[in-house]
Amino acid sequence: MTALIVDVANVMGSRPDGWWRDRAGAATRLLGRLAALPGVTLTGPDGASVTCTEVVGVVEGQARDVPAPDGVRVVRAPGSGDDALVECAAELATAGTPALAVTADRGLRDRLPTGTAVAGPGWLLARLDEIDCAPPA
Repeated sequence: MTALIVDVANVMGSRPDGWWRDRAGAATRLLGRLAALPGVTLTGPDGASVTCTEVVGVVEGQARDVPAPDGVRVVRAPGSGDDALVECAAELATAGTPALAVTADRGLRDRLPTGTAVAGPGWLLARLDEIDCAPPA
């Protein structure tokens, strides 16, 4: 049972699909895809099974006011998205909830609480593709 914490801006930025023309729209599409994950068991970055019990999407900047889809807790960073993600990971660690943070940001990875697992955006996007969470047309 694992909480998935997603650095939304970092995951969006991992694919050059024009997200920069509409950051809020791209964040909304990604969050919509993430809504399919609660309760799903995925192959984790280490090959072991990971059951997503909670999905947290951290948004910032122009994407801060996007709607939160059912099944995703959206954390709206008032400043740095990295700071908000670290704070969320710390809260989960304090509660004893295993967490898997999704980001390619090495500086952010270094700031996460001990025991927080990490995966890159490619891992998450591949899992979403596997469970057919295609973005809406």
